[in-house]
Amino acid sequence: MRHLMEGEALNLIMVWTTAAATVCYCRAIGNFIPKGGSSRFAAIFPAIVILLLLPLRLTSVHLGGPTAFILSWLTTFKLLLFSFGKGPLHHLLPLRQFVPLSLLPIKLQNYPPEIQRPSLNYAFPTAIVVLATLIPLYTAKQSLHPKFVLFLYSLHMYIGLEFIFFVFSFFTRKLLGVQLEPQFDQPYLSTSLQDFWGRRWNIVVHKVLQPTVYQPVVTAATRLLGTRWAPLPAILATFAVSAAMHELVFYYIKRERRGAWEPWEPSWDAICFFMLHGTCLAFEVAVKKWLRARGSKWRLPGMVSWILTVAFVYETALRLFFPALARCRVYEKATRELNAVMEFGKEVYGVLRFACFHVTRNEE
Repeated sequence: MRHLMEGEALNLIMVWTTAAATVCYCRAIGNFIPKGGSSRFAAIFPAIVILLLLPLRLTSVHLGGPTAFILSWLTTFKLLLFSFGKGPLHHLLPLRQFVPLSLLPIKLQNYPPEIQRPSLNYAFPTAIVVLATLIPLYTAKQSLHPKFVLFLYSLHMYIGLEFIFFVFSFFTRKLLGVQLEPQFDQPYLSTSLQDFWGRRWNIVVHKVLQPTVYQPVVTAATRLLGTRWAPLPAILATFAVSAAMHELVFYYIKRERRGAWEPWEPSWDAICFFMLHGTCLAFEVAVKKWLRARGSKWRLPGMVSWILTVAFVYETALRLFFPALARCRVYEKATRELNAVMEFGKEVYGVLRFACFHVTRNEE
């Protein structure tokens, strides 16, 4: 397993080096081909194909999973926007900003510096402490209730995402001297599905899906439904695309061999999770519009709406989203990888201890 992880690390370097060269090519294309039209898209399309193929070189959960999510989803969508002169990327950006903005799950801050928000709050270290307390329970998961095990997995995934995004944002801010928007905004405090998906959960994905899917569908639907109801099909279309991209990421993670095309088994429950939330969010928006049109200011008490929102999100995730990950053997693979890292750390510690012992003995 250790040798496999060493090979995975070398492949990771190759994948990200190739990805960096690919986006440098895209920036050069932006200098020669004007935005809009089909010419720039045709020139950038091969780069998008390369980015979709690169995650096939990785099979691990901790290295391959985030790489697949970033390159095959976020970066490709950013380049699609770039090909039509939209989105966060612009060919006039310095190369040292264009590359990280293309390859990392970050977005430049667009609100004044005087109201900058901290990228790491006290909830994050608290969650780390909680997770460190609960991790020993993994060894006894056979005797635990299945829902509690899924709760441990969900906490692990959320904290892992927070950690990955924080590391990317921290080093980007330090190296480039720019301010970035937060990736999460305390999603456990959401008081509605609109609040959860639109303002608090994985904000960088929301910022990418809005111009690539939501806004074009709104523009098209306005001709048929009018401006009031056009957002409803746009919401459904956005969640459908999100479901498809999650399905793609699940495929990358599930594979056992590098660079191999393996049978695709759709995670229908995960797809149902996103379509259920898209339908419920569209219904929520429709009710709000209907009440607003009648001049009503009625709304649920904040505490009630918070309890209902959190309970709905978590219960549907436990029943639909996390079981799909379990079928992909994500948690078993992650456990094997962590064990391999721990074994490697013990070996390194043993070598260092042996070296220090002999150095001290020679000095005496």
